[in-house]
Amino acid sequence: MSVTYKINELFETIQGEGSFTGQPSIFLRIQGCPVGCAWCDTKHTWDIEVVDQVTPNEMVNKQEESKAWANLSEQDILEIFSQQGFNARHVVITGGEPCMVDLTPLCKLLESKGYSTQIETSGTFEIKTTESCWVTVSPKINMKGGYPVLKSALDRANEIKHPVATDAHVMDLKALLSQHNIVDKPIYLQPISQKQRATELAINTCIENNWRLSIQVHKYIGIE
Repeated sequence: MSVTYKINELFETIQGEGSFTGQPSIFLRIQGCPVGCAWCDTKHTWDIEVVDQVTPNEMVNKQEESKAWANLSEQDILEIFSQQGFNARHVVITGGEPCMVDLTPLCKLLESKGYSTQIETSGTFEIKTTESCWVTVSPKINMKGGYPVLKSALDRANEIKHPVATDAHVMDLKALLSQHNIVDKPIYLQPISQKQRATELAINTCIENNWRLSIQVHKYIGIE
């Protein structure tokens, strides 16, 4: 049975975060997120309004960030990849909060066509995908929306990537990992907004805990 997805953006770029930094990737940005992160840089993806629905062609060709989204099936998405002539074979499904919907049909189809798949999620919704999909959980702790980070999401994660700006963010992450007994997973710290203080905190904390640094390379080199 086909599933439809509300897609805000679909574009080819270089992955700038986490384990796949430097990997040519096709990004699928799904509309809708109730988590409410204060520092979110894609707030235009939060609300799902019928008035913002556009055609697939209008969504693919929009020239700036907007709330506009298109309803696409997994087959529609694959067809757009072909129409756009994308070369990348890695697909990153992000949002918004992509795990508000079942991503299994989409990832299954993409993987059957030779693509690798990756989901970037806040960990506040059950993750429904294939076994081979790479799951990046960026745990959003005590956000405005009031959604808890799920143990099932942390257990499923292939990597955990946590945004930090203050010591409190580091302590929140350590408490979460301890609470759910999460060990032996790659842990990335990502400075919020590339600020110097946040970057220094992330570097020092990574060294102290043998964690890894994710510095959003795409923002430094000026690509989407």
